[in-house]
Amino acid sequence: MKVLNYGSLNVDYVYSVDHIIVGGETQHSSKLEVFSGGKGLNQSIALAKAGVPVYHAGIVGSDGDILLDACKEAGVNTKYIRRLPVKGGHTMIQVDKNAQNCIILYGGTNQMQTREFVDEVLADFGEGDYLLLQNEINMLDYIIDQAYEKKMKIVMNPSPFDDKLNTCDLGKIYLFLLNEIEGEQITGYRDKDQILDAMAEKFPNARFVLTLGSDGAVYYDGKEKVFQDIFKVKAVDTTAAGDTFTGYFIAAVVEGRSVQEALRMAAKASSIAVSRPGATPSIPAMDEVKIELGMVE
Repeated sequence: MKVLNYGSLNVDYVYSVDHIIVGGETQHSSKLEVFSGGKGLNQSIALAKAGVPVYHAGIVGSDGDILLDACKEAGVNTKYIRRLPVKGGHTMIQVDKNAQNCIILYGGTNQMQTREFVDEVLADFGEGDYLLLQNEINMLDYIIDQAYEKKMKIVMNPSPFDDKLNTCDLGKIYLFLLNEIEGEQITGYRDKDQILDAMAEKFPNARFVLTLGSDGAVYYDGKEKVFQDIFKVKAVDTTAAGDTFTGYFIAAVVEGRSVQEALRMAAKASSIAVSRPGATPSIPAMDEVKIELGMVE
């Protein structure tokens, strides 16, 4: 069984500000930092740091050295990453004094996937392999259809949610990982139980993990709900919180751990990530998570 993450790779430009800027306002930034990022890359690095061999597929631009270096440093297999001589994907992120953020995303090479490239990548994967997807690349509908034909287990993090997802057959998804906002966008409900019930009715063959911010996270398979509270820490930067949670949860599932244990490990890893600046640099290694949870003798 192999794990493939077909997703975005972005250079993150992170500006530290007093508060998130409003229309017409000019504000000095106290600091600028440049990190490797993108939901795809963040989740691949989380998987790798959690100890699961992961292949990343995607496209970087002429500014992609920092992204390839981040993959190699974390142990992410870069066999399926291509490079084009154009501007790659990047983000402009504001982080305020309360560690809240807002993000402007430029797709760049992340929006240049082709059918030929998708076919080339998926040719090396088959039944029982895991495919992780987010919504920061193009060709998602084609990728889902082709992976489903191969009987891969498709895991979807529908973020950022937009109309592009309406072209995808989400009935082919094996596992959804989403937050309350995305849950409301898909179902029209704000209450967590209503979101999960509506998701289960809409996608009866799927499983769901709904993250609830400071209220924790809950897993639902249409029958049983499993809840996990947060580990309280002083937040510095929440940028990679969700991606860290996603990577660690999938890693635990792939390793055959119980849902409760997977949620607990994901929550702990996420709490460590938010206590540090940056996206990929903030993601902890499995040894650190196990020590924090008292799992190391």
